[in-house]
Amino acid sequence: MNTLSLLNPFRTTQSWDPLREISSFENRLEKFFGRPLLSPNGNGGSESMTVAQWSPLVDISEDDREYLVKAELPELKKEEVKVTVENGELTISGERRMEKEEKNKKFHRIERSYGSFVRSFTLPEGVSGDKVSADFKNGVLEVHLPKDEKARPKAIDVKVG
Repeated sequence: MNTLSLLNPFRTTQSWDPLREISSFENRLEKFFGRPLLSPNGNGGSESMTVAQWSPLVDISEDDREYLVKAELPELKKEEVKVTVENGELTISGERRMEKEEKNKKFHRIERSYGSFVRSFTLPEGVSGDKVSADFKNGVLEVHLPKDEKARPKAIDVKVG
């Protein structure tokens, strides 16, 4: 039976190592997502973890009237969030601070991320920045991006004659 092997003309005498390839792929994913991935550290199944840079999750939807950006911002107050529209770009920024450490409290695990965040999105065609509005309720920020009249779809009646 024939086997296939990966040919790399630039490789020296080093043989192909699948674990090294997985590690390299994991590093590329970490760079792409901008935060470290969780991985077992090999000592009895416990996890090693670095507190990651925090970035809130966002959903973007569209209907006939507007685009809607929903961002999850748990435990933040309205005053801790800033929404700006400038040069055709919507930016949501803020900071989630860690609770004050209590001397009598022992933490067994801290997985939630804290710190500053910035999310930016290019405004779609047909949206003007001067009509953007935002609501903040129950830890969810909703940014409404109304479509201009000329960008809205129109139904055209076809006459049969």
